[in-house]
Amino acid sequence: MARYRSLGDLDWPLLVVTVAICAMGVLQIYSATLGTVWADAWWKQTLYVFAGLLLMWLAASIDYHTLMGQAFIYYLLALAALVVVLLFGKEVFGGRRWIPLAAGFHLQVSEFVKTVLILLVARYVTDLKGDRLETRDLAKLTGLVALPMLLVMKQPDLGTALTYLPILAMGVFLAGLRWQHVVVIALVALLVLPASWYLLKDYQKARLVTFLDPGRDPRGSGYQVIQSQIAVGAGGMWGKGVTQGSQTQLRFLPVPHTDFIFSAFAEEHGFLGVVVMLGLYFLLLMQVVQNAQMAPDRAGMLISMGVCALLLFHLLVNIGMVVGRMPVTGIPLPLMSYGGSSILSVFLMLGLVNSVRLRRFVS
Repeated sequence: MARYRSLGDLDWPLLVVTVAICAMGVLQIYSATLGTVWADAWWKQTLYVFAGLLLMWLAASIDYHTLMGQAFIYYLLALAALVVVLLFGKEVFGGRRWIPLAAGFHLQVSEFVKTVLILLVARYVTDLKGDRLETRDLAKLTGLVALPMLLVMKQPDLGTALTYLPILAMGVFLAGLRWQHVVVIALVALLVLPASWYLLKDYQKARLVTFLDPGRDPRGSGYQVIQSQIAVGAGGMWGKGVTQGSQTQLRFLPVPHTDFIFSAFAEEHGFLGVVVMLGLYFLLLMQVVQNAQMAPDRAGMLISMGVCALLLFHLLVNIGMVVGRMPVTGIPLPLMSYGGSSILSVFLMLGLVNSVRLRRFVS
C-alpha cells in the first residue's frame, strides 16, 4: 500500500456528502418498509454502508496504478464470475443475477464489473500511443466492454448492462474521439436499434410500449409508472412526512425501497426535500470532477471521470424512469436504493477516486 500524508488528505467533503445521501436512503428505506416483510431492510442497509466505508478506505489506501496494472486479470475474473452466475446463480423472478452467500446475503457480480471496466478502460486509453483514438482501438475497446454486457443481458439484466456504456463513452471521448467515428456510431445505432427490438424479452418490450403510453395498460405494465408519478406529485412542496406517504404506506407504489425509492422520498419529503437530495448528488459529482481535474496523471483523470459518468447515468435514468421520462429499466438510485452489491460497488468506486486524490502527495 502506498503511503500518504495523513487522514486529512482524504476527500472529506466527498465522504460527508456520501454519508449524508446514505443516511437519507436509510431513513427512506425504514419508512417505505415499515410493517412489511422488508422491515429489517433499513438496518441491513446500515451494515452495508459501514462495510462500504471500510471498502472505500481499503481502495483509497491502494495505489490506483497497482490496481490498473492488474485490470486485464480482473477483467478475466469478472467474465468467469459472470459465467458462474449464468450457470449456478440464484433465479429470482425469471432472472439469474445473484450468487448466494452465507446468512441469507447475495452477491450481484454485475455491479462490481462496473469498477473493473473503469479500470480496464483507463488502462487501455492510457496505453494508447497517439493523441487520437484509432478505429482499431475503438473496435477493440468496444469489444472488451460488449462481452460482459452480453453476459449480463443473458441473465437477463438489460438495465445493469446499459450502465457499462457510459464508462465506454467517457473513455473514448477523453481518448480523442474523431468526428468520423461519431458519424459511424450514429449510423450503426440507427441500424441496430430497430433490429434489437426482436432480441428483447416480452416484458422488456412491454416496458418500452408503456413508456410511450402508460395509460395503455394501467393495471399491468403501466401500473408502476402511473403510481410513481402519483406519489411524486402527492408530495407537493413540503411532503407528507416520514411514514405518512399514502402511496408508499398503502403499498400502491411498487418496490419503494429499491428502484422507486425516489418516488417514495418525493412523496414524503416534497419538492424541497428533492431539491436538497439532488443538491447533494450535484456536490458529489462535482467533488469527483474536481479530483479528476487535480489528478496527477491521465490515468487518474480517466478513472475519476469514468466514475462520474457512471453515477450521472444512474441518476438520470433512475429519476427519469420514476417520473415517466425514461423506460423502466431497474437501475437503482446510487447510495439510496436498498441493496448491498450496489452500495458496496459505489463505495469501491469512490475509494478509487480517493486513491487518485491521495496519490497527488506521493513523490
